Amino acid sequence: MSKKFTIFGNPVEHSISPKMHTFAIEGLKLDASYTKTHLEDGSKLKEIFLANFDGANVTVPHKEIAFSSCDEVRGIAQNIGAVNTLINEDGKMVGYNTDAEGFYKSIQTFGTIQNALILGAGGTSKAISFIFRENGIDTTILNRSAQRLESFQKENFKTYTHENFQSSPFDLIVNTTSAGLETKAYPAPEEIMKDIFSNTKYIIDVIYNKETPFLSLAKNYNLPTKDGSNMLLYQGVLAFNLFYQNQFSFEEIEKFMKKAF
Repeated sequence: MSKKFTIFGNPVEHSISPKMHTFAIEGLKLDASYTKTHLEDGSKLKEIFLANFDGANVTVPHKEIAFSSCDEVRGIAQNIGAVNTLINEDGKMVGYNTDAEGFYKSIQTFGTIQNALILGAGGTSKAISFIFRENGIDTTILNRSAQRLESFQKENFKTYTHENFQSSPFDLIVNTTSAGLETKAYPAPEEIMKDIFSNTKYIIDVIYNKETPFLSLAKNYNLPTKDGSNMLLYQGVLAFNLFYQNQFSFEEIEKFMKKAF
């Protein structure tokens, strides 16, 4: 029977997940389809998902509500409190988070990372902070407002707002905010950006297919940079394999999904 997959989001028009998954479906000669579902009301996600789909991906702003709507949550997603991958198991909605592992795989080319500064305190920041902790990377979170930092403080992460930030050397700076997606903004005030860039080794922005002001500034400091394309690719490969009970190798799926970039 033909399998049906989708991605839920608002907005979702820009997502290249359907392209990635369709290349994999066609390349592996599977009977399936992958569509986009624009969803404004996250409370309807479970009902729509279970009635129509075998598996799904979830993007902003629905990762947290997807987590709380699941019948079961597995793996690191339990700590993160956000899911980006859903499986329909006999009418039960089961959630996973492949963002964390996908991101961690994407920074392997940088070499050894001992400590990192994450800009932003949303769902992606949570995913990255927990996978860093799991791999022994000392992690600090910097966010504009104090309120969003409370959940990180409960987990004993070091946190700062723009007002009380104290700079120190970091191996890696990660931007998880949407700054630079639509505007020329930086994720933090320019004086903080210049301070941290003069004291780091590597830079990554989770925004993909776009040179953000954050990445442009990093290049002025001759720092190795990456955008979020690899993270997106790798989380997609991991999600696809969950759709198919891990019956393929990572490399098999990656080979086809890569074509979307």
